[in-house]
Amino acid sequence: MSADHPAGPGCIDDAITSRHSVRAFRSDPVARADIEAILEVASRAPSGANLQPWRVYVLQGASLAGLVQQVCEAHDGLRDHPERAADFREAFAYYPREWISPFIDRRRENGWGLYGLLGIGKGDKEAMHRQHQRNFRFFDAPVGLIFTMHRVLERGSLIDYGMFLQNIMIAARARGLHTCPQAAWNGYARLVLPWVGASDDETLVCGMALGHADEEAAVNRFLTPREPVGAFTRWLD
Repeated sequence: MSADHPAGPGCIDDAITSRHSVRAFRSDPVARADIEAILEVASRAPSGANLQPWRVYVLQGASLAGLVQQVCEAHDGLRDHPERAADFREAFAYYPREWISPFIDRRRENGWGLYGLLGIGKGDKEAMHRQHQRNFRFFDAPVGLIFTMHRVLERGSLIDYGMFLQNIMIAARARGLHTCPQAAWNGYARLVLPWVGASDDETLVCGMALGHADEEAAVNRFLTPREPVGAFTRWLD
């Protein structure tokens, strides 16, 4: 195989199309060598002026369990005391401040598709809370990844970061692993950043669960649809 074409498109396409957000993991450990290899491959992501804005914290064992306990307690506290919401604001808005079609339609389809599969009825706030809290347990994955970047960087670096994150997910699939990228952690940065030892110059980008999917879990049958190419592409001659 030549350097220009290191692999056929099939294996790359399979890794991309088989990637989905897994929300239930087995407890099987992931070898440190595999995690390091994934991050090394992912670091080949392009970034403007080669800034390489990413910084990664890998949590396993006691470090992961401790963070899970702290944030789950805070999440429960926020449910019981919603007036404290100001204490858990995101550093940047991930979702639009104003929801319009077709985005609100896709969001609703996604939410009710997932909750419907899990048997969570509309208005069942306690069940929704428990399912949302699964994020803060990394969906029982043995590896939790926390991603930060320097506060001086701008939105362009978030574009670069997205390519880095995608590389991680695809490299994980190539090794038989699954992931779930999680913006849900962002609101709890005031707890997460000190726990992982981040400096005051860092801001939280997102978290990610990494491990082996629990193929028996019903939630992992949930696959989100995609628009056909013709719906989002305009060909200009």
